[in-house]
Amino acid sequence: MKLTAVFARNLRLYRQAAGLSQERLAEFAGLDRNYIGKLEREESSPTLDTIEALAVAMQIDAEKMIRRLSSVDAKKL
Repeated sequence: MKLTAVFARNLRLYRQAAGLSQERLAEFAGLDRNYIGKLEREESSPTLDTIEALAVAMQIDAEKMIRRLSSVDAKKL
């Protein structure tokens, strides 16, 4: 799986685990809601600053955003 796909999946999983809508996450991270959707659909690639802003907004370590998760790990979120 490409890193862009890993990031997109993790973003969606961690956002949902945090109980956040795309709009709310965008607000907390200082980003546009449409951009969050593009990231989750792999239509755009994030900068390191964006990854950090999203991680801070979801209160997780930035490394988790690009870590390859097994399907079992993904279900635990």
